[in-house]
Amino acid sequence: MREQTIERKLVVATKNMGGLALKFISPSFDGMPDRIVLLPGGHIGFVEVKAMGCKPRPLQFARHGLLRRLGFKVYVIDGEEQIGGVLDEIQSS
Repeated sequence: MREQTIERKLVVATKNMGGLALKFISPSFDGMPDRIVLLPGGHIGFVEVKAMGCKPRPLQFARHGLLRRLGFKVYVIDGEEQIGGVLDEIQSS
């Protein structure tokens, strides 16, 4: 499945939960995750979306580590079947 398709399904699923999955663009800081997921109750997570079977690049792994060290949840998904679990985990954190 293409990255764009998975990302679109993430946006819809997040909206159905009453939240936002905002495109995250950081021009001066490459390698940041694709989406910031904001769910009701102040729950936040960063989501990197990849095409099925693809992995993040080394710079992306480094940025994910930085965000995790700062205390944020970071998820990498490469299939639509992972979306529900990730959103549930963000909601429960």
